[in-house]
Amino acid sequence: MHGIFGAAAVAFAALLADVALAAQPHAASAAPTTIRIENAWVPQPPPGTEVAAAYFTVRNVGHDPAVLLEVTSPLASEAMLHETRIVGGESRMRMLERLAIPAGGAVTLTPGAIHVMLVGLHQVLRVGQQVPLVLRFENGQQIRILAPVRASAAGG
Repeated sequence: MHGIFGAAAVAFAALLADVALAAQPHAASAAPTTIRIENAWVPQPPPGTEVAAAYFTVRNVGHDPAVLLEVTSPLASEAMLHETRIVGGESRMRMLERLAIPAGGAVTLTPGAIHVMLVGLHQVLRVGQQVPLVLRFENGQQIRILAPVRASAAGG
């Protein structure tokens, strides 16, 4: 019986360590981090939907351009970079293969523009919950962040 509780305690401690590590943005490599992720958030999706959006600012404090290639989340089957544009009076969304962030510049993902679509949510997202995201850049850098779920504004 003691062995089962000991194994559970070790597993729980490992989980807490992973959560604590995920709470801090960091790079997977030893290279200096030139990318900062700021103001990440996810609006609470309407009940019964299996999709959500994520927004944040990607700031490049380096001397070279950076390229965001992929975003993933363990809470969704897929996470895709999208851009919404108004074409002929209609809102149209298209997938982005990459997102360039100029040296010394920033790109802000916002509602109605560039955003991350989280598709096939594995659970209901509630206000105050933290959504883990992993951002992978062309140079191999990976940054892990937590985006808090916020109440959606009326009408979207």
